[in-house]
This record gives sequence, structure tokens and C-alpha cells, in this order.
Amino acid sequence: MMINWEEFEHIHVIKKLKHILASWWNIDVVFTDEAGIMRGFSQVDMNPVNKAVFHALKSESARQNLTDLVNASLGDLRQSQNKYAIKKWDHTGLDVAIFPIEIEREFMGTVLAIGFVKNANDTNRLLEIKDKLAAFGVATDDVQTIANSIRFLTDDEKNHFIDLVELISREIVTLHLEITSREERIKELNKELGSRYKYDNMIGKSKAMQSLYALLDKIKSADSTVLIQGENGTGKELIAKSIHYNSSRKDRPFVIQNCSAFNDNLLESELFGHSKGSFTGAHKDKKGLFEIADKGTFFLDEIGDTSPQMQVKLLRVLQEGTFTPVGALEMKKVDVRIVAATNRNLREMVEDGSFREDLYYRLNVINLRVPPLRERKEDIPLLSEYFIEHACKKAGLPKKILTKRALEKLYDYPFPGNVRELQNEMERLVVLSGNEQKLIVDMLSPKILESNEASKIQGARVSGSLKDAIEDLEKDLIKEGLRRTGWNKSKLAKELGISRAGLIMKVEKYGLDKRRIAGAAGTGTGK
Repeated sequence: MMINWEEFEHIHVIKKLKHILASWWNIDVVFTDEAGIMRGFSQVDMNPVNKAVFHALKSESARQNLTDLVNASLGDLRQSQNKYAIKKWDHTGLDVAIFPIEIEREFMGTVLAIGFVKNANDTNRLLEIKDKLAAFGVATDDVQTIANSIRFLTDDEKNHFIDLVELISREIVTLHLEITSREERIKELNKELGSRYKYDNMIGKSKAMQSLYALLDKIKSADSTVLIQGENGTGKELIAKSIHYNSSRKDRPFVIQNCSAFNDNLLESELFGHSKGSFTGAHKDKKGLFEIADKGTFFLDEIGDTSPQMQVKLLRVLQEGTFTPVGALEMKKVDVRIVAATNRNLREMVEDGSFREDLYYRLNVINLRVPPLRERKEDIPLLSEYFIEHACKKAGLPKKILTKRALEKLYDYPFPGNVRELQNEMERLVVLSGNEQKLIVDMLSPKILESNEASKIQGARVSGSLKDAIEDLEKDLIKEGLRRTGWNKSKLAKELGISRAGLIMKVEKYGLDKRRIAGAAGTGTGK
């Protein structure tokens, strides 16, 4: 069992927690693997202290010193069974909080918070830190700037600080277990899949698609009418083409008409043709699509959008194979196989009287349901790879690779536009990636990145203990800051790095108005 530290570096909740630690205490968070080797120094919010840590970690001796410190601390933690340790990092003089990460009783690594001093009264430490900063080459002016930025934690602050860092370690455990569970589920699903991952131009190894392929195999030699039902973007036209080109009619015409594209008069002329002079603009006889499709297959898309009058005329063609062109007197006879498709529920339309029951049964001889993409997410990797490769070839670009994090985001998105939406998204990724070979999560559309944030695997648990811890921390620090600055909101807002208006809103939110606090103190309620 391995942890991919690069994956967790970009998870929303962890980034948020790291940002809070950096904003309030100039502390950065890094990870070490099971061997104590440092991972994920992101240089997030590069304040002076973070820059000092980053500068120190360029040194092999500093990295080894930190690794030795972590490994020694872990041994102490195993004996004491404490949840964390705070140790001095001798190379810099700064303190380091060390939180082990254990998953199913197996040690996986640590979360390290670096860049503070745990004892608010340890004034001698500042002199030591300055000396050590100067020793590894930091300029004199920068040494003073860094020293001024180092935070000495009070006991109350330390408790909040520990809660937040511990939340990061817990978040990693939870997320790793969720991702592992998903990967195992997909692996199990793949075991159940057939070896066929493609049927003509359709792609998918999921159980739903395997069932569809099997049914298409069975109707190859049939000549029956087929009704394809599925949401927009699921690939109903691809299925219709597959039915035609695998049938005995494959050398005959395959004709397509979207029934929602025209009003009744125009649609009738398109389907059945018209005679010269039958209406204004009819300068000559015109063959209809039914006549053009003779001996072949006619794909009627969006059949559910036809009017009751048009349904009567379609029923006659299905029953008798005859129709009359607009303005003509003589009927014509054709031999056409009908494949119809709709994204609507025709059964419900029959019940409410908007679709003819006799036409429904004529169409519904063989019924194919195309599953939406959200019901066959196992196919997303195959489809994504295919669309990326196709887009790269079209643009004359070398092959590009979708990262695991980006793929996870695709899994969590419901894709209301189905396969067509995925195709558009992959084409967009290829275009926006430029010369980059890897298609990373940040390149995805905002709608995918922001969709269902509360339910995603990417750590959407900013609730409960995490939310409470953050709000308690914010409230206490604002309360202490107001008292320290004599309720000078402009000064405190500047210290906190927020606008004065933003601070005033937070003061009202937490009930920290000076008069309210004074009144509470006077009555002895404390509320």
C-alpha cells in the first residue's frame, strides 16, 4: 500500500488547511514517506519563514538532519503512544510538529508543520535561529525579516494549531482509504467485464455496454424495427449506424432525420417528398427521405417530438410500407427498416395521450436502452484516452496523458451531457494544454472542478470538527487581536491580511463587538 503524496498535495481541504496555517502562523506543512524522506514542499504562501525553510532544505545535510529527527521522533512516539511530537530542528533552530500517518495499523509517513517556536517565552531561541540562518547563507537584512515573522505559540494557540495539523493527517488517511476502495471496486468491475471494449465506433468495457453489445449481436440478422432510448449525448446515432452496417442492408442507404428539426409541413416534405406546384416554392418534384432510404435503413431521431398528425403518417409507413408525397395523388411503396430514437419516455407519453399507442408498439419491437455515462463510469478512462488521442491527431500534437487526479475529478462529475460532454471536455483539455504533455486537474472546466463539492472524494468534509476548529481558531485570534490593538479594526485587519469591512463582518458574526463584550462582562454572563 503506497501513498501518492503528489496527489494529496492538491486536495482542496488540505490546501485550505495549509493556507490557514501559513496565514495565521507563517507555518508550512510538508510530508515525509515511510522512510522519513520529505515530500510535497509546495512553497505555498511563501512568507519569509517559509522561504527560510525552503532555503535550508536545499541542503542535503539539512534534509538528512530532518529525516533523522523524524525517524527518531517516531521511535519515541511508538513507545509513548502519543499522537504527535514537537521537536527542535537543530539545523535551523525552528520547531517541527510531527504527526504520524497510520492506515490499518501500517505506518505510511508523517505530516510535518515547520517554522515556529512552541514556547512563547523562549526568547533565546530567536538569537539561535538568526545565527543558524546566517550560517547557511541568508543575507543579514533577510535574517531580521525572517526573525520578525517567526511566531511564538501561546498555549491556547498551540491547541488550535495541533488540531489543524492533526486534521490534515486524518484527512490523508480518509482520502487514501476512499481512493483505494474506489480503485479496488473498479478492479473488481473490470474482472466481470468481457474482453470486448469496442463495438464498431462505440467504446466501453462496462457491464452495461457488454449487455448492449450482446443484444446488438443478436439482432444482426433481424430486420425488425428498433427503438433506442437514452439521454442526449449517449450515442444513439452510433448505435443506429452499427445496426445498419452489421445488417443485410449494409450496402444500401443509411438515412438520418431529426424529427425535431422542422415544423410539420417541412418535416412532411422532407420525409415523404412533394410534387411540383404543391406549394409555393415547389418548382419540381422532390424525393422524400423514405424513398431515398428504400431497401436501406431510416434513422428517425427524436421520434418523441413528432406531432399527433405526423405520428399517423409514420404509422402508415410502418404498417403498410406506403406513403403519399405532399400534393401527389398516387401512393408510393418502399421497403425501409426503421430505427427510431428518443430521449423521452414514450411509455409515459402514451399514458398522457401525447404519443399514439399503436405507433409506440410498432416502434418498440426491439428496445435498446443506452446507459448514461454516470451509470458506466468504468468506461471513463477508455473514452477519455480515445478522445484525447483523437483530438491530438486532429491538432497534429504528440500524445498527451490525463493525470490520475484529473481522472478522479471526472469520476466525481455526473456528466449530464454524457459521452458527448466528455468528448468536448477532452478536446478542450488538449487545446488548452498547449505544449504540456500532462493534462492536469487544474485544466478541467470550472463546472467539473466545482460540481458537488460536498460529495466529492477530494476531501469535501469542511464540516463538523474541521469547520468548528477553523471557526474557533478564527474567533479566538480576532478576539485576542481586538483586545491587543485596543479595538483598532484597521490595524488588526492589516495584521490579519483581510479588509476592514471583512473584519467587521467577522466581528459581528462572532459577537465580538466591544460594547457587547463589555456588557456581558458587567452582567457576569460571559455570553
